[in-house]
Amino acid sequence: MPYNSVITSSNMAGLIPPEYTDEILSKTVEQSAVMRLARRLRNMPTSTRTMPVVSALPTAYFVDGETGLKQTTKVEWANVMLSAEELAVIVPVPQSAFDDSAYPIWDQIKPLLEEAAGLAIDQAVLYGVNIPLTWAAAFGSHAGIVSLATAHGSTVSLASRDDLYDALMANGGLLSLIEQDGFIVTGHIAHTSMRGLLRGCRTTTGDPIFVAGENFGSTFATGALDGAPVLYPLNGSVDSSKSLDIAGQWSELVYAFRQDISWNVANQAVIQDGSGQIVYNLFQRDMIALRMVFRLGFALPNPINRVQPTEDSRSPFAVLTA
Repeated sequence: MPYNSVITSSNMAGLIPPEYTDEILSKTVEQSAVMRLARRLRNMPTSTRTMPVVSALPTAYFVDGETGLKQTTKVEWANVMLSAEELAVIVPVPQSAFDDSAYPIWDQIKPLLEEAAGLAIDQAVLYGVNIPLTWAAAFGSHAGIVSLATAHGSTVSLASRDDLYDALMANGGLLSLIEQDGFIVTGHIAHTSMRGLLRGCRTTTGDPIFVAGENFGSTFATGALDGAPVLYPLNGSVDSSKSLDIAGQWSELVYAFRQDISWNVANQAVIQDGSGQIVYNLFQRDMIALRMVFRLGFALPNPINRVQPTEDSRSPFAVLTA
């Protein structure tokens, strides 16, 4: 069938050196707020990995006297599946622009691919935007962190509280919701508008609760809140209509690379839209296209803890809304 006709230009494969593979993995992590805070597992040797998660905790007993009987206990595990899903993009470029460029064209395109990959990952994990079904299943059948926190009642509305300090720091505020479920806040991902709100927020003694941090180019502004880092993505991944701040124990969120990035350069292929219509005929239009594909998996095991043993009431994340 014509739409399957893709001819790779092998003589152009050398434009993408092998060392770019590991570099792209690293740069993607840097571009993603979620991946900066989540816990990375070792690379997946296959497309799926089963993670045993403790679902029932043991109990220890005092022995009655010197000859008392020692009691038994048990520990139970449940399985959480980590599935690698594809993240891909194709960048078509006119052959004339490629030939005339005074700067290596792929070096210009590469940062854009890194940013696009980071944005797609953040929006999927935070809000469920185009989230793969296997990832949603590994989030307890929730489409992202905000959906999970909302279902568990771990949300605070700024409009319903006396002020920002009360919404964040007081009993029943954002941080305490996480602590009440047996977790400790290790980081925040917040909308950039939160930075201004936090700069003006003071304790009862007039001390600021916000500490400014380093800026990472055009990727993140940072700060600290109650000792935990705050990331403000500048790529538009945080939707202020859904969350001003997402706080949590980010080590509970895990991810792993399948580490099978592939690059293909083609000049004799077609690119179609979702309806099957041809958008570009590379050969006819004298264009060249770079395709990037890699695979990774996310999961939120949410193991049992002694503070909140009921899974339906336990969330390692909480969300501040407007």
